[in-house]
Amino acid sequence: MGKMLIPQVGILVLLMMISLGEAEYMKYKDPKVPVNKRVRDLLSRMTLDEKIGQMTQIERKVASADVMKNYFIGSVLSGGGSVPAPKASSEVWVKMVNEFQKGAMATRLGIPMIYGIDAVHGNNNAYNATIFPHNVDPELVKKIGAATAVEVRAAGIPYAFAPCIAVCRDPRWGRCYESYSEDHTIVQKMTEIIPGLQGDIPANYPKDFPYVSKGKTKVAGCAKHFVGDGGTTKGINENNTVISYKGLLDIHMPAYLNSIRHGVATVMVSYSSWNGVKMHANRKLVTGFLKNKLKFRGFVISDWEGIDRITTPPHANYTYSVQAGVQAGIDMVMVPNNYTEFIDDLKSLVNKNVISMKRIDDAVRRILRVKFIMGLFENPMADNSLANEVGSQKHRDLAREAVRKTLVLLKNGKSAHKPLLPLPKKAPKILVAGTHADNLGYQCGGWTIEWQGASGNDLTRGTTILTSVKSAVDSSTQVVFNENPDANFVKSGGFSYAIVVVGEPPYAETNGDSLNLTIPEPGPSTIKNVCGSIKCVVVVISGRPVVIKPYLETIDALVAAWLPGTEGQGVTDVLFGDYGFTGKLARTWFKSVDQLPMNVGDRHYDPLFPFGFGLTTKATKGY
Repeated sequence: MGKMLIPQVGILVLLMMISLGEAEYMKYKDPKVPVNKRVRDLLSRMTLDEKIGQMTQIERKVASADVMKNYFIGSVLSGGGSVPAPKASSEVWVKMVNEFQKGAMATRLGIPMIYGIDAVHGNNNAYNATIFPHNVDPELVKKIGAATAVEVRAAGIPYAFAPCIAVCRDPRWGRCYESYSEDHTIVQKMTEIIPGLQGDIPANYPKDFPYVSKGKTKVAGCAKHFVGDGGTTKGINENNTVISYKGLLDIHMPAYLNSIRHGVATVMVSYSSWNGVKMHANRKLVTGFLKNKLKFRGFVISDWEGIDRITTPPHANYTYSVQAGVQAGIDMVMVPNNYTEFIDDLKSLVNKNVISMKRIDDAVRRILRVKFIMGLFENPMADNSLANEVGSQKHRDLAREAVRKTLVLLKNGKSAHKPLLPLPKKAPKILVAGTHADNLGYQCGGWTIEWQGASGNDLTRGTTILTSVKSAVDSSTQVVFNENPDANFVKSGGFSYAIVVVGEPPYAETNGDSLNLTIPEPGPSTIKNVCGSIKCVVVVISGRPVVIKPYLETIDALVAAWLPGTEGQGVTDVLFGDYGFTGKLARTWFKSVDQLPMNVGDRHYDPLFPFGFGLTTKATKGY
């Protein structure tokens, strides 16, 4: 009998090993299994703590590998200006992201986290990244999306909070420059940036499903801010949009349908309210319309402390805010700092049956779906293979092209028969003046390295308009720069003509709200002193139309340059005639702020320059 036991024990051990091997097969880890089955399998294995962790997005400043592991955190972000180190290289970014990812992968189920960042005009938090103009040409927007995706992925980041598909109906709004137009049809066209960011949807792909191309050159996109953020009263940020249901659907909703058709992975909810109801608590629109009517299958994310602001003052009743936000249909909450409070409150609400497990499962299912679709489970770790793409010449050339195609020529000569532009490159002596002529930070605007942007030429790498002028003119032409000259200096200088570059200082969000929309001093004084003395072209650097009518008669030529970004040569390309002006206004240019809000199609439409306006010039040499 004793001899018989040995083979029996061997067989038993073998059977146990086979059984163990079968148990180790996890369907969700098999890339050959369809996404929905992988999601279902993983969801069935998850505890409530693991599910809530997936719904939690935290700021990188409070993140660590241990935090990721212990709280099962599903996502990390960099807020505006939140960087691992000043002027950090892409390698430093990658190392940081991977440290967080190692913590996530060390959890029981090994669910990768997804790192997100605001990349609203290029990977704008990263030093040396190409900063594209905000006002983008429809024909180039897809290419810009693709270039942005590559530079974001170079930093190890697979998720960009872009595009902003707001329809800005009042330029007093501090986020108007993030919006493409006052006209929803232009905003709809601009959703072509989504396949640039995420990749083109393959033939026969499931309708309305999120799509992000696998590999390391595309990112998950985010259509924001749902919905009506550009229609608030007097353009006050995060305020109330008063409009009928039909008006909301006709003006502010169409681009979301386009975004979903492009397979956008995520949608971010707006801070604003619609007819008094906070969007972060609006179940009718977030769940009822976006998810059920439009069949959006990606995940819905809150804005930064967005659920906190459901109450007035913010965070007054956080448990209620968690309940209202999650029940409205928000799947991932950008907490971003007090994550234990969010986790504890949400867990308590579920345990008390205030929030159903069905709602939790819907949220987590959507988050996992996006992570599986984009291949994050197969390739969770970032590498340095794209480091050379950051600020590459190819991307800078694209940005330069975008600049020259989106500049709008509003006036050219005091008489139509005597145009000032294009300017001659060969002249004895020319004057360049203005606060924005030699200031890369001003040229780029908000959301550049810092959340609010900054002043100066060491902010990042790029070319100022002054430097571009010096490069463009003939070697015999003397270029004199004086930021704010007095009239005597100008009159006695013997200048052939002047280029005056003035505009708004950088700003973002509420800090940019303005009830007067004036160019701050010394801008108006510079215009008066220079243009009152010699022939001048005024280049306005601004995120929106500003008050210009009082100076228009003094100015010989006027150019709306918007926020051109790092490639100032795009401005001089058209000023000196290497290329012709072709840009058209995507926003109405008002005469006076008293007219606002005023948009194309309004009954009492009396603009200084109408929507769609833009003079043209011809190139003086071949392309």
